[in-house]
This record gives sequence, C-alpha cells and structure tokens, in this order.
Amino acid sequence: MGLLDGRRALVTGGGSGIGAASCRRFVAEGAAVAVLDVDRRTAGAVAADVGGVAVEADVSDGPGLTAAFEQAAASLGGLDTVVNNAGTGNVLPLHDYPDAEWDRLLRVNLTGVFNGTRAAVPHLRAAGRTGAIVNVSSLSGLRPTRGEAPYSAAKAGVVALTMSAALEYGPAVRVNCVSPGFIRTPLTEVACADEATRAELEAGTPLGRLGTAEDVAATIAFLCSDLAAYVTGANLVVDGGSALVNAQVDPMLRRFTGQ
Repeated sequence: MGLLDGRRALVTGGGSGIGAASCRRFVAEGAAVAVLDVDRRTAGAVAADVGGVAVEADVSDGPGLTAAFEQAAASLGGLDTVVNNAGTGNVLPLHDYPDAEWDRLLRVNLTGVFNGTRAAVPHLRAAGRTGAIVNVSSLSGLRPTRGEAPYSAAKAGVVALTMSAALEYGPAVRVNCVSPGFIRTPLTEVACADEATRAELEAGTPLGRLGTAEDVAATIAFLCSDLAAYVTGANLVVDGGSALVNAQVDPMLRRFTGQ
C-alpha cells in the first residue's frame, strides 16, 4: 500500500527538479500523475518515465492553465491532488531589475500559484474525497536574500495565498505549502559545481549536506497523504536546518550580484 493509492495528481513544473521528483514519488506511492510543464519535451520525458500524462501549459496564462487542468482531469478521470510547483528566478541588484523582469518573476512565481489554485478547486471539490493542494514557496520568502527581491516577494506571497486558500476551501480541500532551502536541482547546479561554494553551503546546514529534490518531494507527498489529514494552512520548511544559521547563502549571492 502506498501513501497516495488511488490519487489523481497534477504537478506544475513537473518536467524537472522538484516537480519531476514529486511526480516520481507520487507514482511510487500509488498515484496517477499528470506532468504539466511549459516545456513539452521535458513534460513528455517525465510522463513517459512514470507512466503519466504530459500536459503543456504556462502557469502565468490563466485561461490556458485552466484548459490544461481540464485536459488532465479528462485523462485521469478527475483530479484530487495538485502541486503548484512551477517557478523561475533571477539574481540582480534590486535597482537593476527591469519592469518586464519584475513582472515576469511575479507572474510565474505568485500569479501562477493563484492560477493553479483557481483551476484546481472545482476539480478537487468534485473529487468525492478531501482534496489536497501543496504550493511550493521558498526559504527566500521567509528570509529574503540578496539579489532576489522579486522572487522573495513572490514566494512570501505564496505563503499568504496558501493560508487564505486554506481558510476558504476547507473542509473540502486542504491547502499547504513547503518552503525549500537551497536544494540541489538543475537550476542551482552552477553554484553546486563550484567545490568551494558547495562546501560553504554545506557548512551552513546543520544536517551537513545540501538538500535534494527528492527530500522536498517526500515532504510534498506527506502533505498530500492522509497522514496529514488534519494539516491545512501550514508551511513546512525543508532546509536541513539552514534557517537556523545566519545568512547561509549571502556570501554566494554577493559574488553573483557584485555587491
């Protein structure tokens, strides 16, 4: 028996990183999965790997995302579990962000979660069981980091949005959030490839290692399962304890921003 037997899940940003790891963990726990990504190729590769359904959509496009949820629900026979994971980032001094880049980062990282929640709720309410939404925020939303002002602002908004949605949609839908710390994924590999930077990051983590996408996926699976049946509106930090250490990533980001 798996934690998610019989669940029908959709994961945004499912083509890589935490999203792909979540798709794999969900299938291992007994769920059927729709892999949604803006990149058709990566969505298709993960879907083929796990025996899921690939769906192409941009989370910042509300009508397009709603249509993609309809497509996924039709393919899986409904939806009762959604992970709003898709996100993107950049590192610049605050005064150097062009308006368009500020807008893009908020549109994907915050409005994308709003769009995903709005698209999910009708399906989850109709599922015949308590639905589950997990939104992926970031430790940067709780402890903003140098050079990531729009990203940090958006991720802080995801935590507040999660709590608002938990208030509005219970008891039919539980809505929770995870805030990963510095996690080793394709997006962070440029930093991890440098031995000195990696050692510095590991030294700033009480558990002594960098987190993996699988670490975060395991927490997401827990929040979507019946083990978390009385958990809603929560934000679980998945960071190896790095938030307990002052400014773990600040020296690295100083180098990236030249500040």
